[in-house]
Amino acid sequence: MDKGVEAFVRHLSAVRDASPQTVRAYAADLRDFRTFLAERGIGRPEDVDVPLLRAYLARLKQSGKSRTTIGRRASAIRSFLSFLVREGRLSANPARLVSSPKIPKNLPAYLTVDEAFRVVEAPGSSEKSLDRDRAILELFYSSGLRVGELAALSRADVDMARGLVRVLGKGRKERIVPIGEKARIALEKLLPAGPDKGAVFGGRDGRPLSERTIRRIVTRAGLAAGVSRRIAPHALRHTFATHLLEGGADLRAIQELLGHASLSTTQRYTHVNIDGLMAVYDRAHPRAREKGK
Repeated sequence: MDKGVEAFVRHLSAVRDASPQTVRAYAADLRDFRTFLAERGIGRPEDVDVPLLRAYLARLKQSGKSRTTIGRRASAIRSFLSFLVREGRLSANPARLVSSPKIPKNLPAYLTVDEAFRVVEAPGSSEKSLDRDRAILELFYSSGLRVGELAALSRADVDMARGLVRVLGKGRKERIVPIGEKARIALEKLLPAGPDKGAVFGGRDGRPLSERTIRRIVTRAGLAAGVSRRIAPHALRHTFATHLLEGGADLRAIQELLGHASLSTTQRYTHVNIDGLMAVYDRAHPRAREKGK
């Protein structure tokens, strides 16, 4: 069992090019499942069956785990056993016969235009970090980057002349994203002319800022802007997508900008109020209104 898990984790990283976060999450999920099996004296994947899997998921539910966590654990086990089948180590995958709990589709938080402007214009944590914090906030709202993508940006990734950034997203897929004018000005102020080396957003020691530090900067800006709810980087990403859609942008184009593999994911990331939706409909549909009105 242990060797199979180790081989699967290597496969995730080397072959499927999964992100480090995904690899860590799957490895932790499978360690928990392995502990459950060990308690029952089971050490071989061949001995895993449907009743055993259902008992494991039931225990997770009884222990108070959320549906999201249970669903992710079930997905990790299903992927692991499918890997063993493909490798010829297992004849069938019993996890395919076990249904995962339905995950409620909660709409992500987002900001109004006024709130977004207040957040990106909020004062920095200190005078020294003002330019850095402003550039971080402007880039989040301007380009819809994930926090990990923004943290990993190097100066060589920024094309100031053309107003573009090169982003390495999930699955190490590269995409090119435009920078808004406000974000470009903020970046020009932060990055003096010079060699294209080093991180765009660095700390005093010159190292790239951690994702945790960037999250704190965004949360602090939300408080300074007087936004009543807690704001995280993903809220600015959702806001970016929602405001583009409300402005009439094509959903497929937004999908490309966000780096989503599935259009359904993009749809979940966007919010359009009914008035905005009706306005777009009235402008776009040839039978929406009578001629002359």
